[in-house]
Amino acid sequence: TDDVKEALKDALKDMKNPVDVYVFIDSNDKACNYCSLTEKLMNFVSDATPKVDGKSLLNVNVIDKSKDPGLFAEFNVSRVPTVAFMKGFIRWTGAPVGEEIRALVETIVRLSQGDSGLSSETVSALKEKLNGKVRVEVIVTPSCPYCPYAALLSHMIAYEACKMDKCNVISEVVEAYENQDIAEKYQVMSVPTLAVNESVEFIGV
Repeated sequence: TDDVKEALKDALKDMKNPVDVYVFIDSNDKACNYCSLTEKLMNFVSDATPKVDGKSLLNVNVIDKSKDPGLFAEFNVSRVPTVAFMKGFIRWTGAPVGEEIRALVETIVRLSQGDSGLSSETVSALKEKLNGKVRVEVIVTPSCPYCPYAALLSHMIAYEACKMDKCNVISEVVEAYENQDIAEKYQVMSVPTLAVNESVEFIGV
């Protein structure tokens, strides 16, 4: 709707630099109920971003498994839909809909500005303590009002890791309803649930 688009325009108005996003779908997978929705959502968001020389600052790349399986391997994507930034170090597995749109928009703005928004103390702690490869999975649902905070924090830690030239953190926000096997694996009873290297570490924000 026009109201939603205007709200999105307002939320995205502080973007500075172009941001690339990759939307992974599979046109041959009839069970992917959210592939088309996710593609439409990301194009809708792109339409609402500021324009420079007539071009949106959010560059949407739709990757169809049936046509380009190579990028699925490069980004290490195995599920559709997946929305990925920064070579897949920041991603949503499942459609970033409902409350998650807030985290999506804020992630786009911060990547565009080149600023994670994390405190200098947090960044210093990450430099000192962030060693080895870390995979953070944030299990969310579209109706969870607290989940976007957890999603954004996880994504910004991954972003800072890449700014340090480490890129050793993968931040993956998993939509529980679309990926019930992952939710069951972690015995998710409430969201957000955070798993680090496949071990549940936090429940809640």
